[in-house]
Amino acid sequence: MGANSSSISELPENEYLQKLSGSEPISENDPFWNQLLSFSFTTPTNSADLKLLEEATISVCKSLVEKNPRTGNLGSLIKVFLSRTKELKISAECQNHLFIWQAHNALFIICCLLKVFISRMSEEELQLHFTYEEKAGPSSYGAECEDLIEELLCCLIQLIVEIPLLDITYSISLEAVTTLIVFLSCQLFHKEILRESIIHRYLMHGRCLPYTSRLVKTLLYNFIRQERSPPPGTHVFQQQTDGGGLLYGIASGVATGLWTVFTLGGVGSKASAQLEQCSPLASQSLLLLLVLANLTDTPDTPNPYRQAIMSFKNTQDNTAFSSSNPHAFQINFNSLYTALCDQQKSDQATLLLYMLLHQNSNVRTYVLARTDIENLVLPILEILYHVEERNSHHVYMALIILLILTEDDGFNRSIHEVILKNITWYAERVLTEISLGSLLILVVIRTIQYNMTRTRDKYLHTNCLAALANMSAQFRSLHQYAAQRIISLFSLLSKKHNKVLEQATQSLRGSLGSNDSPLPDYAQDLNVIEEVIRMMLEIINSCLTNSLHHNPNLVYALLYKRDLFEQFRTHPSFQDIMQNIDLVISFFSSRLEQAGAELSVERVLEIIKQGAVALPKDRLRKFPELKFKYVEEEQPEEFFIPYVWSLVYNSAVALYWNPRDIQLFTMDSG
Repeated sequence: MGANSSSISELPENEYLQKLSGSEPISENDPFWNQLLSFSFTTPTNSADLKLLEEATISVCKSLVEKNPRTGNLGSLIKVFLSRTKELKISAECQNHLFIWQAHNALFIICCLLKVFISRMSEEELQLHFTYEEKAGPSSYGAECEDLIEELLCCLIQLIVEIPLLDITYSISLEAVTTLIVFLSCQLFHKEILRESIIHRYLMHGRCLPYTSRLVKTLLYNFIRQERSPPPGTHVFQQQTDGGGLLYGIASGVATGLWTVFTLGGVGSKASAQLEQCSPLASQSLLLLLVLANLTDTPDTPNPYRQAIMSFKNTQDNTAFSSSNPHAFQINFNSLYTALCDQQKSDQATLLLYMLLHQNSNVRTYVLARTDIENLVLPILEILYHVEERNSHHVYMALIILLILTEDDGFNRSIHEVILKNITWYAERVLTEISLGSLLILVVIRTIQYNMTRTRDKYLHTNCLAALANMSAQFRSLHQYAAQRIISLFSLLSKKHNKVLEQATQSLRGSLGSNDSPLPDYAQDLNVIEEVIRMMLEIINSCLTNSLHHNPNLVYALLYKRDLFEQFRTHPSFQDIMQNIDLVISFFSSRLEQAGAELSVERVLEIIKQGAVALPKDRLRKFPELKFKYVEEEQPEEFFIPYVWSLVYNSAVALYWNPRDIQLFTMDSG
């Protein structure tokens, strides 16, 4: 870090920052602002430099908090920024680098100060700092003063939606998105979910409200386009060679004081690996979108950003918008689908996909109609396959996406028609050719087995089994390995059942001579295992009754392990569901015996295929169709808001919060 760390640490002693946070009010027209805002640097992205910047900002803020009631300098800085943004659109069109550069710098300082203010004071106190009148009496603020918070929020939204995204505007667009996230970050410092918030109220009412659909649309397009950050130095003036490698010359010569110390990696230095691999604007826009979508409804106003996300349509959809939703808009679904397929390695993109499939019926219908559904499903399966490396929330979201998709019979049929070649990330076995449906079954079963041996999470079990159950009636041409794994999972469950039963028996015997120690709750363990066994039997039964003739490999695996099922034939919990399975085993066993001994695998499969045609359908008892539908739990915000903010905390570009200040979640929940 070397010079960087010492440079940042010197910021509190800088004369311009001392003047900003000092005792003298500074007029909006003072030349000081040109001096303050004439700096350039590469924004720090590593946590060490960000932490140093935070500490330096805190030092400046302490003085500003104390003096601002008398000086109103924070308000003056914001007014300077607001006045400069009025010409931003023209500046972008005219390539006015200087104007955009100084507006960006003003916003960067505002954002740094705001972040510290919000982490250390209530919204009511923050509001007072925005309303102190310049040169008014001590601790006074005027009612005639325009509402600076609302004006700043509205200005940021206008900047995001109206300023064209060019190399010279990229940084200020990113800073506007970042500042909105900072404005909403008060949630981080509360354990309880915020249901009443001054900032939320501004964003959901008044001047900001008409921009709702345009803001959501712009943030989505930022995510879709994945525009990379322009190379350092391309968006402002050419670097001087004789000025220490940092400052940029401007005719007035005012840019020679404040940020001489502020190198932060230096212009033209190599960008961080994180920023090379992705688009910081796309990443930050997605985080802001998730935060906005998960703001809580107020008693009189449903969240307009969620309404916009729930109702937008494809650009090719010519049907009229519903008058009941003023926030609807259109977006290119093909581009959105491609971006969602490409970005599933991140929690944020998976969470967005979940929200769209669950809440927007237009998106769900479009996705289910795609003929290249494997492009979306394969990245989701990879998340589940690498369950050991993913956080539990990411795994849940991936699993719920599969559950939502498997609610559709068309999806369940089509995945068995998509043939995949060489799945390189599946390490247990070489899969040179397998259907998407069989691969999906393999990955879900592997997730169940991992969960049984490691996390033992009932929620995970339930959703995995529900997805398999939804698919079971449409199982087609199951790969022999997928069929084997279905029966292997049943074998594992059977062994677990026997082990718990044995433990319960031994415990009961041991307790007969002693009343001192309480019995372990083996009955509950048995109950859970028997529920899972019942579900697996229902899944096998559903496949046999609906598509026996399409699945010779499953019948083969069933016959190969027929002894497994013997103990469940007379079990009261399974007798009914075992009738069909028992009938199929008996029917095909008889035909194989008639064919003689020493049969090859090929000959056995041939006999099974012939037998499947000969078995009268009416001999198999019909059960109700297995169908499970995902339903969000009551008060979903209790799960989603901490999750979203943990993603912001861990993933936001160039934002650092002291972990000791965070109240909303524990540090390992991200």
